[in-house]
Amino acid sequence: MNVAIAIDKVSKRFPLPGDKEGVLALAELSLTIAPGEFVAILGPSGCGKSTLLRLVASLEQPTGGTVTVNGAAPGLVSAQHALGVAFQDHALLPWLSVHDNIALPFRLAGRRIDEPAIARLLELVGLASFEKARPKQLSGGMRQRASIARALVLEPEVLLLDEPFGALDAVTRRQMNVELQRIWSARQITTMLITHSVDEALFLADRVVVMSGRPGRILREVQVPFARPRDPWVMRSEAFHRLVDDLTAALEA
Repeated sequence: MNVAIAIDKVSKRFPLPGDKEGVLALAELSLTIAPGEFVAILGPSGCGKSTLLRLVASLEQPTGGTVTVNGAAPGLVSAQHALGVAFQDHALLPWLSVHDNIALPFRLAGRRIDEPAIARLLELVGLASFEKARPKQLSGGMRQRASIARALVLEPEVLLLDEPFGALDAVTRRQMNVELQRIWSARQITTMLITHSVDEALFLADRVVVMSGRPGRILREVQVPFARPRDPWVMRSEAFHRLVDDLTAALEA
């Protein structure tokens, strides 16, 4: 099987002042993600979900084990601007327009700005009429769509999403789930989503991974049985609610 992301027996320990043992965040965790697969990671607060994503993004280094992206070290893939990352905090620069925020990765990579690519992404995320707006003029959901567009503009091989809608109200979050599915369906890029929401994970992902409390280990993996594209009505189905209850029980255990 082809593998886009390979996490092999990874451990991560964070030092603490006066404590040589420190905090063990992840313990010999192994996970593989196939090219084009959308995997959601669920787990209780503090279980190491975001740490796992940061290891794949080359923002942290493992204490033990290995992480590779398309067979290479994450740092090499990141240096080639082949990793797209979006966090809960949209991190848009407030003095730049939506267009210029999305264009920023071209400047940071020393590349010529691809105006047609930016125009396509603005259209894809539904912000074509807001390219000249500043972030403060946008709603929370619109800012997150701009952040996702920025993460996609260099056509990365892997998209990493860390609670991208965690700060939004419930109605906007559900709307953004529908939007993200539409955006992902247009590209079908290998995606890893960190979320606290069981509904969000089941609606968006091909596979849901449930982690234990600290130190983080994998408790369960569930293949999501709902065909794509997924209409929001699927979240009202009996099968969806059964899976939500099942995964919620796994998290509580």
